[in-house]
Amino acid sequence: MEILSHRGLWETAAEKNTEAAFRRSFDRGFGTETDLRDHNGEIVIAHDMAKGGEMPFSTFLEIMDGRNLTLALNIKADGLSSEIKAILEDFGHSNYFVFDMSLPDLVRQLDDGLTVFTGLSDLQPHPPLLEAADGVWLDCFRSDWYGPGLIDGLIGQEKRVCVVSADLHRRDVGIQWSIIKSAQSRSSDALLLCTDMPEKAKDAFEEAR
Repeated sequence: MEILSHRGLWETAAEKNTEAAFRRSFDRGFGTETDLRDHNGEIVIAHDMAKGGEMPFSTFLEIMDGRNLTLALNIKADGLSSEIKAILEDFGHSNYFVFDMSLPDLVRQLDDGLTVFTGLSDLQPHPPLLEAADGVWLDCFRSDWYGPGLIDGLIGQEKRVCVVSADLHRRDVGIQWSIIKSAQSRSSDALLLCTDMPEKAKDAFEEAR
């Protein structure tokens, strides 16, 4: 299983989606999840509405310095897929997926040839366009609602699965991480975990081997 940092490997909340957090994550070998928006004709890193001064996506990729670590890209606005794909190609970055998009933009992103993860959660029990998607963003907004069989079943369908760690929803991770540890596919390269605690997760899952 691969572990991704959520908005970088940050030490304080103010560091989320900042150069310091991204450098720390990449230098320690973790890929990351981050958020993309457009502002004044430029793709920038921003979770909330961009107001100016945000890091350009191109600068973010420069920080990676050629390391083709996994990127989970949450595109926060529709209609940006072709430009984002072009930037990724300019930097030779192929190890990424986009997720959490509107249904119309999901269709467009698939048509534009991006690597797309559809959504599956307690609030969205039927993942749209699952057959066409490369993988699944498996979320748990209100509860640890699934078991290891779901993870194994999706990977058995040759889908990659990125599990959203319960800590992103301010819940204890004990139950969920135990579910993951009991999955037959827990060591699969097709399984990922996105968390605010990547180093803790790395230690926990290495101990479970």
